[in-house]
Amino acid sequence: MSDPLVIAGRTFRSRLIVGTGKYPSHAVMADAHRASGTEMVTVAVRRVNITDRSKESLLDHIDASQIFMLPNTAGCYTADEAIRTARLGREVGLSNWVKLEVIGDEQTLFPDNVALLEATRVLVGEGFIVLPYTNDDPVICRKLEEAGAAAVMPLGAPIGSGLGIQNPNNIRIIKAQSHVPVIVDAGVGTASDAAIAMELGADGVLMNSAIALAQDPVAMAAAMKLAVEAGRMAYLAGRIARREFAVPSSPVEGLIGRT
Repeated sequence: MSDPLVIAGRTFRSRLIVGTGKYPSHAVMADAHRASGTEMVTVAVRRVNITDRSKESLLDHIDASQIFMLPNTAGCYTADEAIRTARLGREVGLSNWVKLEVIGDEQTLFPDNVALLEATRVLVGEGFIVLPYTNDDPVICRKLEEAGAAAVMPLGAPIGSGLGIQNPNNIRIIKAQSHVPVIVDAGVGTASDAAIAMELGADGVLMNSAIALAQDPVAMAAAMKLAVEAGRMAYLAGRIARREFAVPSSPVEGLIGRT
């Protein structure tokens, strides 16, 4: 707990946030969550059976005593849809936190940032803790923070692409200007991508497909845990400066032929 992640006053030891979709089974999902060490998972409100709690639900496979559930508005294409979905999640007792998603394009799944900003303002005004998923755009991230977002969640690459961080300098700029946590969300494909996100200064990483669709989801979850921890440690340690030419790693003074 010497370096916790704090969002809206809530403290998390793990900086890895994991999704709940696309796993081969609920049992594999639960094992992957344990292996990842995550303390927060995101759940699509539309995937939760809220009309008949007597039937099996993915919520039955999440250890609520150890893991905080973050409802999300996945599948929403307008501000009104996202707002209604967030309200529904709160009304059925999931949480007053929301990972806010408003998709603007069906093919690329890029966010509609105009609608996202509108929905953020409304939900913050209604007392929600809003974590908006957005483009890796420093301007929109600043506006979302000004609108009251508790964290900003810029994408590293398109959802599910596994391409890794495509615009690393944008992440650096967003982190430098932000006064709330920056969580890289979407695009991570393997452990090195997660480490790079953390080395850039991100406060955390959110991923789903990279773990759920891996050949061995549980092993990949364990790898992601270590990658996030290593990347955070490297960021805090401070990397050496990049140089154009080689620099000897041993002193040259006293060598034969040198004075």
